[in-house]
Amino acid sequence: MNIYLTALLKCKPGYAAQIKPILEQLVTNSKQEAACQQYELYQDNENENLFIFHEIWQDAAGFEQHTQQPHYLQFGQQAGQMLDGEVIVYKTQRVA
Repeated sequence: MNIYLTALLKCKPGYAAQIKPILEQLVTNSKQEAACQQYELYQDNENENLFIFHEIWQDAAGFEQHTQQPHYLQFGQQAGQMLDGEVIVYKTQRVA
């Protein structure tokens, strides 16, 4: 069963331009994973510090593998100090 994931990430004020290329690299690398069906990044129009990921994974195992990939772990190391709070993750299922 597909995993539909939305993640909300806020960076500290003044870090949007610095974190953006790190997030873009995460997207590029994640899209190459076999279980990745969609991986998109958006930036809020009114709050430049808010980034939103929309992801679709083949299954829970594929998503779990994603969280163990070197590029995912590297993202945490590179961006951790710039984050404003925890990343909020919603794992959902398609209703309609």
